[in-house]
Amino acid sequence: MTTVSWAAHRAGDAEAVRHSLADAERFSVIFDTYFGEIHRYVAQRLGTDSAEDVVAETFLTAFRKRARYDPARASVRVWLYGIATNLIRRHHRTEVRALRALGRHGPDPDFPGHEDEVSVQVSAESLRPHIAAAVAELHQRDRDVLLLVALAELSHEEIATALGIPYGTVGSRLNRARRKLRAALGDTNPMRDPRENGHG
Repeated sequence: MTTVSWAAHRAGDAEAVRHSLADAERFSVIFDTYFGEIHRYVAQRLGTDSAEDVVAETFLTAFRKRARYDPARASVRVWLYGIATNLIRRHHRTEVRALRALGRHGPDPDFPGHEDEVSVQVSAESLRPHIAAAVAELHQRDRDVLLLVALAELSHEEIATALGIPYGTVGSRLNRARRKLRAALGDTNPMRDPRENGHG
């Protein structure tokens, strides 16, 4: 998507949210546009079963708070990722259990596809169990930033906006996470930083 078309898309999302204040049905445009993407992100972190409730609550929260949405601060997409990530924190134990299970035994049949998808994003195939175990040991705040980069492909600026933290904090949390993962993996870089490729 070009810069111009992306800007138009973002403006269209903001307009849909604004119009939904008078006509609630207009919010369905946001749901239809982003449900699949947000669902994939949450499912990759929590598994399919837990994702259903979290994604539903994400869009319900967005709908209830739509009057407070400020398009000058964030795109609708980034806003939704922020809401979803905050809700995921309530399921900390589910996420850690899934990652540790993969680290010990490989893919857990109780979480079909979840660990595999996370690992594909942040690790070479041969390191999947090791990376999962290492990600499980990260502090929740660092893991949120790491996975918003790896799974959602958000820029540092977008992550700062989504999580309501300073731009510099995003970098420090990501660097800390990457250092811990590299140490756990014998100094192998488990993921790229999008800024290194001109995307952040």
